Amino acid sequence: MSLAEYKGVYVFAQQVDNKVSSIALELIGKGKDLAKDLDTTVTAVLVGHDVKGLVDELAEYGADKVLVIDDPELKEYRTEPYTHALASVIETYKPDIFLIGATAIGRDLGPRVCARVHTGLTADCTQLDIGDFPLVPTPGKEQKHGQLLMTRPAFGGNTIATIACPDFRPQMATVRPGVMQKLPREAGRKAEVIEFNPGFIPNEKYVEIMEVVKAVSNVADIMDAKILVSGGRGVGSPENFKILEDLAEAIGGTVSCSRAVVDAGWKPKDLQVGQTGKTVRPHVYFAIGISGAIQHVAGMEESDIIIAINKDETAPIFDVADYGVVGDLNKIVPALTQKIKEAKAAAGK
Repeated sequence: MSLAEYKGVYVFAQQVDNKVSSIALELIGKGKDLAKDLDTTVTAVLVGHDVKGLVDELAEYGADKVLVIDDPELKEYRTEPYTHALASVIETYKPDIFLIGATAIGRDLGPRVCARVHTGLTADCTQLDIGDFPLVPTPGKEQKHGQLLMTRPAFGGNTIATIACPDFRPQMATVRPGVMQKLPREAGRKAEVIEFNPGFIPNEKYVEIMEVVKAVSNVADIMDAKILVSGGRGVGSPENFKILEDLAEAIGGTVSCSRAVVDAGWKPKDLQVGQTGKTVRPHVYFAIGISGAIQHVAGMEESDIIIAINKDETAPIFDVADYGVVGDLNKIVPALTQKIKEAKAAAGK
């Protein structure tokens, strides 16, 4: 393998039902940062059927090129044809870096693609940088420059590992949704469009989709919320979440929770914030009755303002909070809700 042949940052532009997934736009944004350091371009790889109408959106969010693979075999996600599509792109165009969202689709697709093209994959990354590897020069070992440094939590979130793939290409990573930030949309921006189809011949690995049943959920997507009122084990009971819901209603926010709450069956997993839940970036994040374990903090530490309410003054959550209140949440939260309601009434809202 001649590493010099591999150029460019490529992003799997995941779409479902002909709608671009937010993670695709987030990865294009991060890809632009990486490409700038490497003096190269970002190519979005759009896979599906009748998806050409999505090209402009990808361009307006920063893609320099959009490589379109459009085929009836790609109408719904299936492991084998999508794996064949991305592996063929890599074999033909030789990208230096290939990024995939750590979604249900990405977690299935990424490992299969990297195995097929014989390279490595770092899963569930929370940070991507270009730098030297090894990080610290080691006697007798060449330090390579311009490497993709992929950072992810390890050992249950108790440590952070930085991983590189210096000897094989492409350098592949899956990235958690919500961790990276998409660029502002630039209306009218255009990208070079490349149509590519490696051909699809169904074989014994092609599953047949008999029926697609879409789940209907009334749960708000916490990743889109500007204000989150998040509760942990310290809330005490599922019934006690009513006071958090009242605060959320008063302030125009959405209720979320920690893993302990989900494990206890108090709230659905769709509302879980943290390493094994969702990564959020609200303007305001209330951490109520949450101790602040590293696994939870990993999912909310990028919030603009963090307000912690906990009776334990030594709780780790206060280390990341901008504002902290030590006391009984059963007294503090209703009092805060009442003050917000009074302030809104006084303002005539």
